[in-house]
Amino acid sequence: MKKLNGKIVDEEEKKVVETYSNGVGVGFPQSHQNLVVGYALTVKKETSFLKPNFRGLARTKGIKFVCIDVNRPLSDQGPFDVVLHKLLAKEWCKIIEDYRHKHPEVTVLDPPDAIQHLRNRKSMLQDVVDLNLSDCHGKVGVPRQIVVTKDPSSIPSEVTKAGLKLPLVAKPLLVDGTAKSHKLFVAYDQLSLAKLEPPLVLQEFVNHGGIVFKVYIVGESITVVRRFSLPNHGKRDLSKVAGMYPVPRVSSYLSSADDADLDPSIAEHPPRPLLEKLATELRRRLGLRLFNIDMIREHGTRDVFYVIDINYFPGYGKMPDYERVFTEFLLSLVQSKFKKRIAT
Repeated sequence: MKKLNGKIVDEEEKKVVETYSNGVGVGFPQSHQNLVVGYALTVKKETSFLKPNFRGLARTKGIKFVCIDVNRPLSDQGPFDVVLHKLLAKEWCKIIEDYRHKHPEVTVLDPPDAIQHLRNRKSMLQDVVDLNLSDCHGKVGVPRQIVVTKDPSSIPSEVTKAGLKLPLVAKPLLVDGTAKSHKLFVAYDQLSLAKLEPPLVLQEFVNHGGIVFKVYIVGESITVVRRFSLPNHGKRDLSKVAGMYPVPRVSSYLSSADDADLDPSIAEHPPRPLLEKLATELRRRLGLRLFNIDMIREHGTRDVFYVIDINYFPGYGKMPDYERVFTEFLLSLVQSKFKKRIAT
């Protein structure tokens, strides 16, 4: 794969025609039918997601992955049963939106306008704020936060006006796929706030035992992975710390916390009924089927949780057994269409 004028092109996938197995698995509508999945991904995303093991398993189930050539009209390619994409350029979003309307028979994962909702950290968590999950074995909210778009010198006064307590996690307002959009800082004093670069979101730091729960959503499937995060901050610690410090991305932590010897009160996963209700509501409200939720449990509680981030089409390659989960999800899309045709 190479880039041409900032666009992705996979020359091999355009030229090579592969023969796929007709053994498409139990429940597939027709044993001789292949499922054609067109994909438009960056080189990095393709490498981390379409790994050989995943391609191999999918091939045995009759799933054929075809790289979309973004330099050619999309309607001239295929035909596709599913289009899988994660390109952020406005031009591409318009192309895929037009394609959705012209080809309603094709499942597009996911609609561009729905994805846009998660590219702004202000709108990203609003749907969580609007939820009422009090009867689902726990409480889910978002940390108190403000959006700052003015000059940096106004940030200390904005924080004081909003009544936010230090330390604060500073996050870029827009999530545009660049490394900068994932660059976070923890600010420990008022003076350091003026060094930040708006537009940004300032979020109160919530002590959470140094563990974050990454909740992966693939259609109806829910998988939870524990990852190490920032340690708790006590009042005594805060009195000794000043300034602003970068936060490592959770994905950059090399070891999972799933096998670590942790205090059960910290390590226990969020209740399954709570996760199911949360995932169902967010799927409906966001209009997405591929995303993950970063959740933390407030330290010292068992059932108070906060959603701190939602990401579209996350790094599924780091999710346990993602090859099987995603293969079954793709097959279920065709099964669903088949049932609808029968019903009509």
